[in-house]
Amino acid sequence: MSEGNLVLRSFNGVSIRRVIDRSRTCVPEHAHDWPVLSLFVIGSYLNETEAGETFISGPSAVFYRAGARHRNTTAAVGFEQIEIEFDPSWLGQPFLPRQPVLRWLGGRVAREARSLAHACQADAGEDRLRAALQRFLGGACRPAEHEVGREAVGWIDRIGRRLREDTSLKISDLATEIRRHPSWVGSAYRHATGEALQETAARLRVERATRLLRETGQSLSTIALDAGFCDQSHMNRTFRRVLGRSPATIREQRRDFRQTTLVPATG
Repeated sequence: MSEGNLVLRSFNGVSIRRVIDRSRTCVPEHAHDWPVLSLFVIGSYLNETEAGETFISGPSAVFYRAGARHRNTTAAVGFEQIEIEFDPSWLGQPFLPRQPVLRWLGGRVAREARSLAHACQADAGEDRLRAALQRFLGGACRPAEHEVGREAVGWIDRIGRRLREDTSLKISDLATEIRRHPSWVGSAYRHATGEALQETAARLRVERATRLLRETGQSLSTIALDAGFCDQSHMNRTFRRVLGRSPATIREQRRDFRQTTLVPATG
């Protein structure tokens, strides 16, 4: 399943790759020979496993044991993830989760997943990367930490919908809508989702722009305005902060779309 993916790092016993799926694509059911940890970068998708169906659209991580079958259907903005596939003996058996599938959506674990994703893209040695993965899985698998979701708080989903409609909304605007104090909303939102409101707004703009960069021929200046940025310079700065890459680099990476057998999603 790795044809067309961009390998970021590779050592004897572990492969770290960037996986990019275009919008509205179904990745057929598949499994891996080694355990895999998928780290959310941008986008959204429906994840289907033996543990059920979950729509993922924010900071998160998904773990699959070797042989755990799963399929993904990307939404309108596409999806980008970092996949760490490793030999259990490389990681160390004590750090390997027992469950066939684990999902961590939002909260502390999602914040740590973002840090791990950044480490995977940095110039770190094998021992440092292994230690980072061991720390992540050791902490994430503590009792009552898996499947945290968004704490089933309705107002969080409402805020997410409103930001998708208008990324220029301020915390004060959103707080007024749900009749809460802005400082409380900001703190509670970050605790539940793993990112601040401003980070969510920036990520949503980047997601919109990324789809246009990868799937259209529009100019960068046009895309910047269509995605909600003030101008192209604003888009450039935000891309480097969110992704560590420029819009021009993102456009070039459309050649790295996953090239396995794909079936366009219906509807």
